[in-house]
Amino acid sequence: MKKRTPLISNTKCECGHQNPVGTVLCEACGKPLEEKGSSSGENLEMRYDGVARRSQRVNPGVIDRVWNFFSSVKIAIYLIVLTLLGSMLGTIFPQESTFLNIDASTYYKETYGTAGNIYYRLGLSHTYESWWFVTLLVMIGASLVICSLDRVLPLYKALTRQKIRKHRQFLTRQKAVLVTGVQEDPETWVAGIVEPLKKKGYRVRTEGGALLAEKHRFSRWGPYVIHIGLIIFLLAVLARGLPGLNMDQHLAFPQGEMTRIPDTTYYLLNEKFTVEFYSEAEMPEEFRGRKVLPKLYETKAKLYECTADCVDPSKEPQLAEVTSHDIRVNSPLSYKGLKAYQFDYDLTPVLRSVQPELVNSATGEAFGKFKLEMKNSQRTFQVGPYTLELKEKYMDFGLNEEGQPVSKSPNPNAPAFLFLITGPDLPAEGQQYFYFPKAIDKDQFQQQTINDKLGGGSRFLELEVKSMSDVDFAESTSFLNVRVDRAMPFVWIGAGIVMLGLVLGFYWQHRRIWLALENGELVLGGHTNKNWFGFRREIVSILKKIDMTVDEKSLDNGGGMA
Repeated sequence: MKKRTPLISNTKCECGHQNPVGTVLCEACGKPLEEKGSSSGENLEMRYDGVARRSQRVNPGVIDRVWNFFSSVKIAIYLIVLTLLGSMLGTIFPQESTFLNIDASTYYKETYGTAGNIYYRLGLSHTYESWWFVTLLVMIGASLVICSLDRVLPLYKALTRQKIRKHRQFLTRQKAVLVTGVQEDPETWVAGIVEPLKKKGYRVRTEGGALLAEKHRFSRWGPYVIHIGLIIFLLAVLARGLPGLNMDQHLAFPQGEMTRIPDTTYYLLNEKFTVEFYSEAEMPEEFRGRKVLPKLYETKAKLYECTADCVDPSKEPQLAEVTSHDIRVNSPLSYKGLKAYQFDYDLTPVLRSVQPELVNSATGEAFGKFKLEMKNSQRTFQVGPYTLELKEKYMDFGLNEEGQPVSKSPNPNAPAFLFLITGPDLPAEGQQYFYFPKAIDKDQFQQQTINDKLGGGSRFLELEVKSMSDVDFAESTSFLNVRVDRAMPFVWIGAGIVMLGLVLGFYWQHRRIWLALENGELVLGGHTNKNWFGFRREIVSILKKIDMTVDEKSLDNGGGMA
């Protein structure tokens, strides 16, 4: 196997300091360590102060290769572009989560045709919850962490251990350079420039005839503060997929009915739903005669929290009221991070319960009634000598592609119940019976045909509702958008930290001035990460304080000096 050659063949500087492989500028004196360093006149690359980074190891192992992959800024850009493209794909058609009670397997094909069907089949209808999109976010987070660590740790070491006296090549290859003769004593001259530098906000350190002045070093951490904010932001976004931290559901609350909010210990009671419509005179002219527009729809809601027997379905949960609110559009009920927004309404009466009677279809003998709730139904009913055990319940009955019964939604649009009836004149194992409370559903789904097949032609028991007084309807249904987002505060914290990093990086510049006075020659080098024109003017004004007049343009070291 061919051995990889080091990035830099010799890392020992002429000053005697042994630098780590990958170092561009000597950690002690700042002398360039490139092979062409002695002859090159280009300005020095000072982005990371020439320090060695882990991604520059000579013979990387498996872990180092992974580190190198994620520490690459180019890879980070590719990941961001891929994520943006994925986000764009998620906006071609509406996501499944934006709809209420739809069958996605048929909706996209029926609404958007072949393109919509392909979109659904590819899984793009739930792009932002898909494994590949989450993986891209995780990879971006890993890239942010590793990119930051690969640079910030060596940079911190370089900035906190800066040497005052620098090599002449380091000074003369800065972008702002001044080389001139000075006849004064080096220490006296250096001591005279300290006060003007301090008045400009510089922190000054001296060593004989050498000086290092710098200010606003904290601005160098701006990009890494941004990275920290983005990491917190990404972690918060990913945490929203964890159970209990985020919920965004559209739920139906029939009037007068207590409804449990899924995945929580809360129950919400829709005491009364009210809707008001614009009169013909109040409506804008362009809408008159076309349709009825609601002016106000409001849900008088009470929120309850379960305090006992919350898990055991055989026991009635113990509830305590915690808050109440008249929910309107843009005026949600809010309690401990849970918010319920008014989303929609339906004035169609909703079946709440029925009291069917068990009869012998052959003789007409009636055995009695029982109350069958659409929600929270009992499992067993005793009617005369017969026992009815509820085996399956379908709130919105339908058939899947295999012809098996399914519930298309949790709302009682077409309720169906499968009972196992045991008692006299029935087989020992009992007889199955499908019951549709709504007459329209009995005809549509052919209840009699289904039961004939289940009973093998020997069925004689029927469930019948003989009076509308045995039927209980909710007058209307209020649809609420219930949200819980406990990760959102961390999203805002991450965004705030990003803004702090942007402010640090944009409004301050890290400025450094090195100078060395030897043998009657003054060599001054200055560096800033931006605003070079302002930096040059500042150097000129400082030198003017000690009666040294310098042309501002003469400080511009376009090609460097050997």
